[in-house]
Amino acid sequence: MRRLGMVLLLAMLAGCMKPSDMTQQAGYYLGDAGVLDHYEINRSSTWILQPDSKLYIAQGHFLPIGNPYSRPNVVAEEAFAAAVEVFPMVRRAQQPLGLEEALLEARSYQYDYLLYTRFAAAEDAVGSQEQWETSEQWSDVGADSGVLQLILMEVGTRHLVDFTTINTKGGFLQFYKASPDDLLRPPLQDYTRQLLGRR
Repeated sequence: MRRLGMVLLLAMLAGCMKPSDMTQQAGYYLGDAGVLDHYEINRSSTWILQPDSKLYIAQGHFLPIGNPYSRPNVVAEEAFAAAVEVFPMVRRAQQPLGLEEALLEARSYQYDYLLYTRFAAAEDAVGSQEQWETSEQWSDVGADSGVLQLILMEVGTRHLVDFTTINTKGGFLQFYKASPDDLLRPPLQDYTRQLLGRR
């Protein structure tokens, strides 16, 4: 009788939700519980870009609080890799730039929007034998985390279209030999899809 009840329950659940939705929901809850990598995107607006918009990506000079050893242009590199999946015209600054410099470069290439990024904070927790030998502090063991700030501006008018904060946190099952840089690509892929109204 118990088996019959379980089979009926699974059949009802399968009828309500597609397997891909079940996988997505399970990933969300496992991330929220700290088992898998997790992120949260907070946007100031729900502005959507045209699919043929030309997007210029740059990163500021700011070094992340808590982890100044990240690659200087890592957020711009990861944002570029995410944006080229959904936008036909994307260009990235080769090195960190100030906001005015980035706007001037975007204008010189006749791009529509500037995505200006900043790695605001990062915590590189101990996640490997080498890091443990350096630290030897139990309080340093754990999951990596990071905070990104993204400013989306119209190049021609200098109008601030969107300000976004992304909080990332590594999961317990994925922390070994990871760094805060490894947490950047998935939320940036999600954000660039949101810019086109996709989920």
